[in-house]
Amino acid sequence: MDKAESSTDQSQTPPPVSEGPISLTSKAVRMISLTREEEKLDPASGLRVAVRGGGCSGLEYALDFELDARDNDFVIEYDGLRVFVDPISARYLQGTEIDYSMGSTGAGFKFNNPNASGSCGCGSSFTV
Repeated sequence: MDKAESSTDQSQTPPPVSEGPISLTSKAVRMISLTREEEKLDPASGLRVAVRGGGCSGLEYALDFELDARDNDFVIEYDGLRVFVDPISARYLQGTEIDYSMGSTGAGFKFNNPNASGSCGCGSSFTV
């Protein structure tokens, strides 16, 4: 396959998950989009996924909606939902899958982070 043919194929299919530092399951994308609608946020708002200091394990995950990407952000798109990850957070999140789960103990986002060497019981903070 020549280079021109390859670029045509890539423009018709979504980029593979490996091109961004994180991936989201289809369930997580649906729940994020639903939350954006319920909060009456601008449909163009994207989700910022970040890591910040804090939590009982030293680092914690942060999710928030923003309209625009910042300089140097990784921008990943899932079914019209833009996801922003800053370069520093990307180092801690590389390979992380974000899912949404519902169970007997409640519902929420679950971070499957291969870089975490430990986490707290609630799963919202971790250590590397």
